[in-house]
Amino acid sequence: MLDIAYLRKRREILEEALKRRGYSLDILVELEELDRKRRDAITKANELRAKKNEISREIGRRRRQGKDVSDLMEEAKKYDELLSQLKKEEKEYDTRFWNLWAYVPNIPHESVPVGPDESANVVVREWGERREFSFAPKPHWDIAELLGILDWESASEMSGSRFVTYRGLGARLERALINYFLDTHIKNGYTEIFPPILVKPEALYASGHLPKFHEEMYYINEDNLYLIPTAEASLANLHRGQVIPEERLPLYYVAYTPCFRREAGSHGRDVRGIIRMHQFNKVELFKYTKPEESYDEHEKMVKDAEAILQTLGIPYRVVLLSTGDMGFAAAKTYDIEVWAPGLNRWLEASSVSNVEDFQARRANVKLRRKNGKTEYVHMLNGSGLATPRVFIAILENFQQEDGSVVIPEVLRPYMGVDVIKPA
Repeated sequence: MLDIAYLRKRREILEEALKRRGYSLDILVELEELDRKRRDAITKANELRAKKNEISREIGRRRRQGKDVSDLMEEAKKYDELLSQLKKEEKEYDTRFWNLWAYVPNIPHESVPVGPDESANVVVREWGERREFSFAPKPHWDIAELLGILDWESASEMSGSRFVTYRGLGARLERALINYFLDTHIKNGYTEIFPPILVKPEALYASGHLPKFHEEMYYINEDNLYLIPTAEASLANLHRGQVIPEERLPLYYVAYTPCFRREAGSHGRDVRGIIRMHQFNKVELFKYTKPEESYDEHEKMVKDAEAILQTLGIPYRVVLLSTGDMGFAAAKTYDIEVWAPGLNRWLEASSVSNVEDFQARRANVKLRRKNGKTEYVHMLNGSGLATPRVFIAILENFQQEDGSVVIPEVLRPYMGVDVIKPA
């Protein structure tokens, strides 16, 4: 979440940020009213406590003099009742304020293009040549059916729509991608984490997924736990409530997890294939950094994700997201999109974001400077990479006319084969 000083002392900056993101300013009016009422209740309570303390001192003096104090005791009782009521009001306004403040998004970095949606995104760079085919390239679902590596029917029987069963070399390719991603990032200095995939609500509040995205996640009511939509939710809580010495930063983490999303707002979109699934695999990158280093670390994280695609030989492009397309918690986001010739479109395979201190404030993660002062760390997250879109890109970019698919050379030691041939 944001520093409350943006509401009280830097209102113009906050207003401009909300306008750039396409948010209504009505939320600020309500927040200011709640903040005023909360502070008024605190002021009145302090005044009553001061008066009650005067009465208490007077009661003491009268008792020492042997005088009657019944009238003062009655007055003190009334003050207690008023204080109790004010305490309830303060708590009510405080709860309502912070619940609403949790819906205020992060402030976009000045370099982020302003626009209402993806139409305002900016392509930063493109890598690799798109292959020219001597035949009409097939979409991945037709290729997978010919190869016998993806089974939607069995998954549908077990779990319903938007699930898939990987079979044979399809399962091996999925596992190869996960292991290759992990091994590469570990070599680049990331520490591997294998976190829980069920987390408490407060963990998702810290990562910024709650309260705004409750409807997008799977919730287990009996246990008050959520299935994670991304390993970011777990990694953002690794140091919750801690103060990290400056000399330990930056911290690099990488984690493989399955991810679960209800896709509540995507009815009718990308229903074929494995473009948009309720369950998918992803290798997540996460960094804890000093504020002054976070944007350099952001660029490095993008490069780390790009390097994977370059070694696989998959054409891709890097896109800087606009204010209207950027995630709630992000201050700046790059998407990395792979080319899918069978679909004739770009597919997002990674999203790399700098959230600055937005998550750190929620998770209460600070750094201690060498001079002893503390401040919030900056956190960064990015896919390194999500497997479904890379799986699609491999099938569609390396398909052959006979229906076979050539495996990228770097994956062959993991696969044990050079080519997946029709079943």
